[in-house]
Amino acid sequence: MVNLFSMKKVVAGTICILGLFLNASAQNYHAVNGSSYAGSLGIGNNPSSMLSTPYNWDLTLAGAQFKASTNIITIHDFSLLSPSKKSTWSINEGDFERKARTNFNINLLNARIALNRKTAIGFGLNLRGYGRIRTDPYNFDDSLKDVRDFFAINPTNRPYGGKFIGSSWVEIFGSYARTIWDRPDSRLNAGITLKASRGLSGGFANLENVRFQSHSQGNHQYFTLQSGSVSYGYSSNIDKIEDSKTSRENRHDFLSYTEGGASFDLGVEYLVKSGAVVTYDEDDYYDYEWKIGISLLDIGLNQYKYGQESAVASGLQSNIADSSLEQKFTGISSLEEFNDSLATIVESFSPLTGKFTVMNPTRLVVNVDRFIFDAFYMNAELSLNLSSLAGNKYHHVEEMNLITLTPRWETKNLGAYLPIQVNTAGNFWIGGAFKAGPLLFGVHNWANIFSKDKMQRGGGYVAIVIRPGKIIGTKLDRRLNCPN
Repeated sequence: MVNLFSMKKVVAGTICILGLFLNASAQNYHAVNGSSYAGSLGIGNNPSSMLSTPYNWDLTLAGAQFKASTNIITIHDFSLLSPSKKSTWSINEGDFERKARTNFNINLLNARIALNRKTAIGFGLNLRGYGRIRTDPYNFDDSLKDVRDFFAINPTNRPYGGKFIGSSWVEIFGSYARTIWDRPDSRLNAGITLKASRGLSGGFANLENVRFQSHSQGNHQYFTLQSGSVSYGYSSNIDKIEDSKTSRENRHDFLSYTEGGASFDLGVEYLVKSGAVVTYDEDDYYDYEWKIGISLLDIGLNQYKYGQESAVASGLQSNIADSSLEQKFTGISSLEEFNDSLATIVESFSPLTGKFTVMNPTRLVVNVDRFIFDAFYMNAELSLNLSSLAGNKYHHVEEMNLITLTPRWETKNLGAYLPIQVNTAGNFWIGGAFKAGPLLFGVHNWANIFSKDKMQRGGGYVAIVIRPGKIIGTKLDRRLNCPN
């Protein structure tokens, strides 16, 4: 029997929703965060970092990054080294909270130009998206056939619910950085980025306080719903996609019905210079012993107009049994049909109209970079999400980053990096990256390459960055610490 309330269908539908909103910013190119060679890739992590790069200019022709983590499913027999058409996925069994987080960014023509040593500008185009799912604990096993089976293996003495939020947008940005002071022992740089955006797709779903009761009638056990409320909304431009239209018409209508948004970044970077006395003619302007960056990122929001099937429902009619749910929701093939059935079992059902907003992943980032010796450095970063401080009545997305430690060996044209991170999903990942000329390639989790059942946790990034043949001054890299 095809059943909307079968847990397999619910979870599979959830994954499809994530795909709808997120499959299509430089904050997750972990390898180069804090690096003097980050250039335009570093703007998204701290706009003031533009002044710590010893190039007249650089251009990120293209860059892409994807990161995901979930305990809802497991992908089997698949890795980056051994992709297989025979790979499978399964829903994880057990009684626990289900979680999923994902984010992506695509960078196009991100440029940084040093007007002089004390002033720099940057600009470019980014496509970005974030999504997250979290449910209350519930029990699931693969043998479930219908909603009665699900109720039977779950306790009746606790409420059930879950939340989903997704937001993706395209943004254009302009950045400006300026040196505040430059002293013999230190330097302070500050920067700002202003961003104008269009919300490409957004959506949310909140299921709250679902309770059910068990009943016995002879040898027969059945269940009735006791309470619950649900609200869900999505951006109206999704309604404009129709099978009867051409791809060009769908693309035009989808983009034409987007809404505007705005955000900004602020950052400062404090450099502690070497106390050594330079005894020969060498340009050590960009050298440092410590570099400490503090930034507030993505302060702003995107807005969306409600799609026509967005709705809120609360209060249950009496005696809604599991058999009634089976009858009403079997064979549902559209959200419109789902709404029609839902309206028959609740006391209050209303469409959502107007606009809704989703706050961007506002966060505080503290980055500390330490020169070790030769071309070796150590970078440490702490990222704290702040958007949730606005309260539960505001929709918001969040960054996955939390704590990252990155040893690196890096020169102008070559680099090797080992980012080690603990993220907000509770994952411990060891990643890696390399740089060869204009190419930067990295993975967030080596397990994506060497393990066949870890693809649901990890991701990677790639970028092509063009730099001029010469840098400002005479030094090519920090290792050239003696005169010719």
